[in-house]
Formats: sequence, C-alpha cells, structure tokens
Amino acid sequence: MPEMTLIEAVRQAMDEELARDDRVFVTGEDVGRRGGVFRATLGLFEKYGPGRIIDSPLAELSIVGIGVGAALYGLRPICEIQFADFIHPAFNQIVNEAAKMYYRSNGEWLVPLVIRAPYGGGISGGLYHSQSVEAFFAHVPGLKVVIPSNPRDAKGLLKSAVRDPNPVVFFEPKKGYRLIKGEVPEGEYTVPIGPANVSRPGRDLSVFAYGMMHYYCLKAAGTLAGEGIDVEVVDLRTLYPVDKAAILESVRKTGKALVVYEDNLTMGYGAEVAAILADEAFTSLDAPVKRLAAPDVPAVPFSHPFQEWFMPNPDKIAAAMRELAAY
Repeated sequence: MPEMTLIEAVRQAMDEELARDDRVFVTGEDVGRRGGVFRATLGLFEKYGPGRIIDSPLAELSIVGIGVGAALYGLRPICEIQFADFIHPAFNQIVNEAAKMYYRSNGEWLVPLVIRAPYGGGISGGLYHSQSVEAFFAHVPGLKVVIPSNPRDAKGLLKSAVRDPNPVVFFEPKKGYRLIKGEVPEGEYTVPIGPANVSRPGRDLSVFAYGMMHYYCLKAAGTLAGEGIDVEVVDLRTLYPVDKAAILESVRKTGKALVVYEDNLTMGYGAEVAAILADEAFTSLDAPVKRLAAPDVPAVPFSHPFQEWFMPNPDKIAAAMRELAAY
C-alpha cells in the first residue's frame, strides 16, 4: 500500500468522489487556483474546472447556506471552512437548517452536505487559527461529527461522508496534515461513519482520543510499553453518533479510563465519554475516569512557551497514563 500524508489522503478522497459522481462539488475560500490555504484542493481546479471547484467570498454563512440549498436540490457539496475558528458565522445554517431538515420534514428532505474544516492548535496560529470546536456540533442531533487521526481513515471516512444522505461536519487536525503519515489502500474503499477503532490493544488501562491527540496517545502508549504498562488506545473517529459499545467494551476489559482531547477541559467532548462510563460501566471501574485536556483559558496562546503549556503532548499524556495505572 502506498504511504501518504493526511492532507494527501483528504485530497485523494475528494478527487475520487468528484470523478465518481458529477453531483459533487467543492466550494470555499481560495479552494480554486490556489488549492486552499493548506493545499487540500491542489490540482482539483485544473482537473474539474470552475464549475465544480468554486472559490467563494469571505463569508462562511454563505458558503454553508449555498451548500444547504444545493444539497436540497440534489447536489453533493463539500464546503470548506478555511479554519474551524471561522465556522461560527455559519452556526445558524448548520445547526438550525442543515441539522434539522430531515427531522422537520419527517424524512422527506435530505441534506447530503459535507462541511470540512481544519481544527486544533500546535501550529503557532494564535487565538483565531487554533481552536477546537467539535463539542459545539457533537451536541446537535441531526449532525454527524467526524475527526480522523490517520490517512487511511481520513480518506475512507471522507468518502463515506460525501455519500451520506445527511450533513456531516468533518474536522481535520491541521497539525497532523503533513506530520501524520500512513499506508492507504489502493482501489475503492470506505470507512463507515460511527464505529470507533481499537488502534492498540492493551490490558492495563483504556485511553480514548481522536485526531491529533490519538497520534500522541499512541506515542505515549509506546513509551509506557517499555515500562511494563500495557495501554489500550481507542480512536473514537466519530464523535457523533457515539460508539458506546466500543467505549464500554474497552473499559470493562481494563477497568480504567483516560480521555484525551485538546479542547478546554470543562464541558469538552471527554465529559460525555466520562458520563457514559459513569452511567453504564460504574461497576467495572477500578479508578476514577480521568480527563486530560487543555486548560480553561479562552484560546491557544501565540507565545511558543504558552502554547506548549496549553497543548497536551506525548509527555503529558504518558504522565497521566502512569498516574492512572498506579491508582
């Protein structure tokens, strides 16, 4: 299998879906000749033309609003939001329109829409180019929320998202765009939206993560393996709908749980995982459910030392794993 970066896998998924289905189009800021600010659409404008790779104005509510209308008309839009930090002007279109259309119409109106956005910190982007906003959207029934952690899943999950009859918010860990590499199968394949994946089996404790934090958790688990601590790492992949069965199965085996995410700690996505375990796996727990996340400050600082203080990293994760294993 060929090896590629996460951003290459995202680009290949869009390329294949554009070739497969002429209803698919991409729109967003600078997605055309420039190929996007992260080059996710590089080469697609030349291949598919301005009618399917469409540069938009700097207006996120219009990008998504047009996407909702086009999806209702029967097209398959992929709307790129340049940074997840900029998605908030489109919150009404995503939450009040796209997410509720199927429900309000008793299943008559479908919105096969994909909203892609790079999220997360660690790139020295400061306050407005580093935010993690997944918890806002994972709260909304009617939306699927997907965050891949590796190239294989990025391609397969994005292809599934394009083919889904209802809206999918697809966040991509921007720090991992060129850092994370992996083998990607040749030929046609998809990865189903919904199921989590046990990326590293273990017996001593379970760690749940997604996106860039999953990559860091695997590194930390490798470190602890040399210390005789066997960590099971579960890649959640789909934040909503939640794969409760996979979460519960893992903790019922290991008895201990750590949830890692780079959003602010309070009311972040890890709180939902902790609640599921407290509610449905209480008698299997040998220790309190622990969370490792960013501190409760408004955003990732621009200063490099403060950024390192804010962001979870493999060393911090390994320390939290040791503490939980010793409980």
